[in-house]
Amino acid sequence: MKWYNNLYVGKKALKRKHKIIMRAIRRKPQIGIYMITLPVNDANALEIYPSYILLQKYYRKKKLTVVGISQGYDEALEVMQDILMDCYNETGQFLVRHMVERHQ
Repeated sequence: MKWYNNLYVGKKALKRKHKIIMRAIRRKPQIGIYMITLPVNDANALEIYPSYILLQKYYRKKKLTVVGISQGYDEALEVMQDILMDCYNETGQFLVRHMVERHQ
């Protein structure tokens, strides 16, 4: 799993940011934590996964790039909205992958 340099973090997850990241790196399950990643295919802009899903062997092989973290699904939707709006304001399009690669 790769991490975006300018990681987006939800308000509830902000105070636990370091702990969430370290638990994800150490492959520890976290209930209620969601990861916003670049999509596996080019048909989507972003994807939201519960963090414990990313512990499965299938997802570890995918080498996903995490661009946001949140505590709760509703907050994940808010973080995703922030990412998409920042991308649109910067590029005029919803090509998140291009924006992330430019900032890496």
